[in-house]
Amino acid sequence: MARRARVSPGSALLALLAVANCGVLYAQSLYKYRDATGAWVYTDREPPTGTKSQTMTVELEVRAPSITVEQSIEGGQLQLSAINECACVVQYALHIDSPGNVSLPAAPAGAAGPAAAAGPAAGQPDMAASRGVVHAELQPRSRALLLTASYAGANVVGFHYSWRAVLGTPGATHHPHQLYRAPFALGASFRVSQAYPMRMTHVTPDSQYAVDIVVPDGTPIYAAREGTVINLRHDSFRGAADASMMDQANMVEILQDDGTIALYAHLHWESLRVQPGQAVRRGQYIADSGNTGLSTGPHLHFAVIRNAGMYAESVPVQFAGASGVPVTPQTGMMLTAY
Repeated sequence: MARRARVSPGSALLALLAVANCGVLYAQSLYKYRDATGAWVYTDREPPTGTKSQTMTVELEVRAPSITVEQSIEGGQLQLSAINECACVVQYALHIDSPGNVSLPAAPAGAAGPAAAAGPAAGQPDMAASRGVVHAELQPRSRALLLTASYAGANVVGFHYSWRAVLGTPGATHHPHQLYRAPFALGASFRVSQAYPMRMTHVTPDSQYAVDIVVPDGTPIYAAREGTVINLRHDSFRGAADASMMDQANMVEILQDDGTIALYAHLHWESLRVQPGQAVRRGQYIADSGNTGLSTGPHLHFAVIRNAGMYAESVPVQFAGASGVPVTPQTGMMLTAY
């Protein structure tokens, strides 16, 4: 039995961050040393030969809410259940890639009629498993049974499935009641290295309108708008311009009152000042910037994302400038926080 998973938002660099278990402690070795420029480096990789370093063992707690699909056998039947520990609505799409010896339901409840045409009701799966697809919309901190099916023989054989999950209320409309605050200290200015319409790395719908801001590693990051923390990662010290780093970015996602989600990514290891479910105010200190994940250098990746109906898309943002004048981020400009 096999499965594949994808969680959105944000972009592919955050694809699997939300499927971690909560409250699990584990130990990991960490190396601390100074690089050629004198800057401190924290990493789980051994430093270059001959480099003087310190080795520490750290206990890390995975605090991210679990957003996943679980497989089990109950009463001689195969069951697939969606779990949403997030403080926001999550949409799921389950695909049966190969049924193997599992007998998929021929006419599951909710797969026909006007209600199905309009999409599943909240918390109720819209199951068309006979066609290999199951959809469900789960409310915050809930779970739902997606599929129950019988199988031939003593064990499930040759059954493969994949799933996707998109965070946020479907069809949310971006409607901020005030301009966004630049997400660093008031009076500070930093260069925008990538913003729409430049698409050097922002090539997917969920990153099209993202803003990359060049800030030194360890720069305090502040909430650009108030909301509720719904997802995070804090335990990565890996970062490089390599596809293997795609899922290694530390990040915070904050649900805003219009249903959109603000994403702050590439944050520094163990620098988060917030927890899932915590309400944050505009301008609140939430983390330090870093260089984790797929990154060519220290910067903050900021985006506002909405669930456009089983896919995540970014939306344009404007920051507050001097005297409250709207500032549209542009590649190469200096952005100042007011």
